Amino acid sequence: MTNPAEMPAATPMARRFRGYLPVVVDVETGGFDCNRHALLEIAAVPIDLDDDGRFVLGETASAHLQPAPGTEIDPKSLEVTGIVLDHPFRFAKPEREALDHIFAAVRLAVRKHGCQRAILVGHNAHFDLGFLNAAVARVGHKRNPFHPFSVFDTVTLAGVAYGQTVLARAVQAAGFEWNAEDAHSAVYDTEQTARLFCKIANAWPSTIPG
Repeated sequence: MTNPAEMPAATPMARRFRGYLPVVVDVETGGFDCNRHALLEIAAVPIDLDDDGRFVLGETASAHLQPAPGTEIDPKSLEVTGIVLDHPFRFAKPEREALDHIFAAVRLAVRKHGCQRAILVGHNAHFDLGFLNAAVARVGHKRNPFHPFSVFDTVTLAGVAYGQTVLARAVQAAGFEWNAEDAHSAVYDTEQTARLFCKIANAWPSTIPG
């Protein structure tokens, strides 16, 4: 357990979101049912601050996962994601090991900003949180840094900001390029969602004292 004396003082990030650190997450899965289908890829991008106090992307953490025992894979999902489960360079990890890798990076970012915990940011965020929570429950993980049910959803934010709710269209409306060939990769979708979140959040004036 972290000694409170070792925690940094509350930073602008901690004050901005009531002690929560936004962490953008995307998952690629073997279907739509988080309790039945396998978690196959996960990526996370903690939101950071630049020297001018603007939101920017932190360092990406990602992992390919071995399908957990007892989970299913709909072949149609693999057609969409392009995931080849037995690809020699996939380097897939067991579910617990993959979560440890992601959570370690998230906890490091939470401590850096003096936040209490992370809050998941996603495009249709409850889909990603559902698969994350299901994996946590399967392995009995006790150190999940994410809030168990609250999220920031870029579907809503982009709908308000740009009138777009599809990720590709929202990203383009925000002024970024979208490569359809790279889409449905957890890393690509996470980083694009993070850029979208930062663009919208940076345009929203904060009334919180610095």
